[in-house]
Amino acid sequence: MQEPTFLILTALAAQPLHGYGLIQSVADLSDGDVRLRAGTLYGALDRLTGQGLIEIDRSEEVDGRLRRYYRLSDSGAAALADQAERLRRHAAAAETQLRRRLAPGMSALAEAVA
Repeated sequence: MQEPTFLILTALAAQPLHGYGLIQSVADLSDGDVRLRAGTLYGALDRLTGQGLIEIDRSEEVDGRLRRYYRLSDSGAAALADQAERLRRHAAAAETQLRRRLAPGMSALAEAVA
């Protein structure tokens, strides 16, 4: 699962959001590291809807324009949980390897990682 997809699903885990809300939420969740453009986001939303990972929650008209809200589906929640567990395992493996690398000198950095 690509990082933008992971962050979109994460943003939708708490509540339904519309496109601009998703763009803001993904930026917040990633501390600004991931900034989605509208075209990229809507392509991803179409793909995720087609895969059954998200669903349209509702649509409403705002200032003459249709605003569509998306929500995480049950299969999307399962996929997100699986990916979060996978990332936890990989992060734990990285921390273990860093401890091994730094073990001979046990510098202040090694203690900070431990």
